[in-house]
Amino acid sequence: MSKQILYYLPKIFSKMYGNTMNMANSAATMAGEGTANANQRKLPRFLCLHGFRTSGKILKKQIFDKWPIEVVDKLDLVFVDAPFPSQGKSEVEGIFAPPYYEWYQFNKELNEYENFDNCLDYIQECMIKHGPFDGLLGFSQGAILSGALRGLQDKGVGLTKVRKIKYLIIIGGAKMQIKSLAEKAYSPAITCPSVHFLGEKDFLKPYGMELLESYVDPVVIHHPKGHTIPRFDEKGLESMLSFIEKVQEEISTSEQV
Repeated sequence: MSKQILYYLPKIFSKMYGNTMNMANSAATMAGEGTANANQRKLPRFLCLHGFRTSGKILKKQIFDKWPIEVVDKLDLVFVDAPFPSQGKSEVEGIFAPPYYEWYQFNKELNEYENFDNCLDYIQECMIKHGPFDGLLGFSQGAILSGALRGLQDKGVGLTKVRKIKYLIIIGGAKMQIKSLAEKAYSPAITCPSVHFLGEKDFLKPYGMELLESYVDPVVIHHPKGHTIPRFDEKGLESMLSFIEKVQEEISTSEQV
C-alpha cells in the first residue's frame, strides 16, 4: 500500500506571524514508497511531531533507521517541521544536520510557555491541509504535545476545526507542568488507545510515568536506552504490532458503518 512521507509548512503562517515562523519549507514535498493495493486495509495515518530543536526530516530518519519494516509499513506517517526556527543550540548538532526547529518556547522551570497558541494553530493547519488523520506520533517535545492535545481538543482549547484524535504514539513524553493547561489536558482521563515508550535511562521517564496516570489502559513499551527513538526487543515489537492491529481493525470497522 502506498505511503507518503511529507514535510510541510503552510504559507498562511508567513502572513499571520511574519518571519519569526519557520519559512524554510513553504511548500509540501512528498515521496511515495511502495505500490497501492486496493484490497489492502487503509493504513492508519499519523501526523508526526519531532523533538525540541530537531526537524521532521530527523524524526523520519530516526524512525526508519530503527523501526523494522513490519512496523513502518503498517503506518501512513506524515512528518512536519515545527513552526519556529531553533532559538538556541540543538542537542543533535554534530549528529544530524540543520536546520532545527521547536514547537514553542519555555522557561527553565517548565511552567511558562511562549507561542503555545500559535503552535496549536499551526498543527491544526497541518491537519486540515494534509488530513484527515487518525492519530498523532510524537517524540520528546512533540510527545509532550501529542500527549496533551486530545484532552485540550475535548475542552475546545485547540484543534477545533479537525476531527478528534483517535490514537496516540508517545515516545519519550511527559506531562505538561503548567497547571492551567494540565487541568484541561488530563482531566478527565484520556480514553483513546495509546502506546507509550519509556526509556530506563531517559531523564523524562518519571514525567512519562506520571503521564500514564492520565490515560485509560495505555500500552507501555519499556526499553533500556535514554531519551531516544528506541529499537524494539521481541516483547516491545509484539506490543507495537498488537496496538497497530487494533487500530487497523477499528478503522476498518468504522469505515463499514
